Formats: sequence, C-alpha cells, structure tokens
Amino acid sequence: MDLRTYYPRSLKIQLGPYVHLSRIIDKCRAKLADTLGEYLYPCPLDSCFLDFTGISSERLLDAVSTRTDQAILEWLTQQATVHTHEDILKWNTMMLTRGPDSEEKWSYFLEVRNSIDPHRHDITSWSDLLDLDEAREVPLRKTPTQ
Repeated sequence: MDLRTYYPRSLKIQLGPYVHLSRIIDKCRAKLADTLGEYLYPCPLDSCFLDFTGISSERLLDAVSTRTDQAILEWLTQQATVHTHEDILKWNTMMLTRGPDSEEKWSYFLEVRNSIDPHRHDITSWSDLLDLDEAREVPLRKTPTQ
C-alpha cells in the first residue's frame, strides 16, 4: 500500500470499539513497507490512541507486522489498558470532535483548510480536515452564524 497514492482509512471508521484504529493500522503497514510518504507514524492523533490504550508505537507496529485487522483487534483487547464501554465512547467522541489546541495549531489548521476549500468554515475538527484533505465527502455542518 503506497500512501502517496492511496490514503489510509478515515479516522472515523470504527474497528471494534475504537475510531482511528483502522487508520493507524494502515499507517503501520505503510511504514513497514517503507511507503508512508508524507504521513507520520506516530502522529499526534496516533499518540492519543496509543496513550489511551497504553500501547507503545513500537509494540503496535510489531503487532501489525504479522496480524490481520481482526487479529490486531483481538491482540489489542488483551494488551490494552482496560476501559469501560462509556470511557471508550467518550474517547471516540473526543477524537472525532478534537480540533487544534493552540494558536499555532489553529493557524496551521486554517492554512490547510483554506488551501483545500476556503468556504468550509464548518470544518473545525482534525477528523473532518483529514477527510477533506483526502478527498472524502464531509457533510456540511451548520455553523453558529448560519
């Protein structure tokens, strides 16, 4: 898989109880195949997942090297920090709505968003920006001024 011509799955896709896991798996496989291109593993969003699950980036990379998506999910279920279903749902919501957390990151975010579509003022989360950047459809959301 070459991420320079093939985008990883959307952060929004859920594998087992987790959003973002399938995207991280795609990025790990690309890293292992030396086809990661401009993508980073682990990026800050990957680190949020890794911190939440208590799995290091190296351990996940090693697990991905020999397992299918389903086997990775089973391995993760055995290895990850135990969380309640409600905690995972809250974490998923946080990941899907998370936006930049500093002025510097907002500047970068707006620069990228505006270079893709300067009219999409409704895009305020990293997950939506990634989908927009990777040419996936992002439904128009109402903004407070609409």
